[in-house]
Amino acid sequence: MNPKMLFLAIALAAGPVAAPGLALAAKPLIYTPALSNAAAGGYDVVAYFTAGRPTPGVDSFKTEWKGATWKFSSAANLAKFKANPAAYAPQYGGYCAWAVSQGYTAKGDPQHWKIVGGKLYLNYNSEVQTKWNKDIPGFIRKGDSNWPTVLK
Repeated sequence: MNPKMLFLAIALAAGPVAAPGLALAAKPLIYTPALSNAAAGGYDVVAYFTAGRPTPGVDSFKTEWKGATWKFSSAANLAKFKANPAAYAPQYGGYCAWAVSQGYTAKGDPQHWKIVGGKLYLNYNSEVQTKWNKDIPGFIRKGDSNWPTVLK
């Protein structure tokens, strides 16, 4: 086998990490769990603002936005989201707000959340949220400056 063909065969077998010069795809703009396309873990993002708590969405009230499926607990919440998705969608695409402030991404957990300045932020877990709570304005400034370049 000629050397170029051998290199190509090895690179294709090993995947993109072993093939220099091949760009890896950027992370999706909206975080969704593995094997799912549900934004915010399937929780109703409008309910954080209206009910003040995480509320699971249902399949009968859903829509697609920015490549993800968004679920809601009611037709009214679905309508509110459709009218202004950016007002309700979590910041940083639902990735962990603290992680984004540190220059990387991690999953956002819909159980660990806070509304600040009329915007929804998710964090990885309670330990990370405790760190984030120590300087929310500073971490938001850092997160805003890192977003969306952390997706690359």
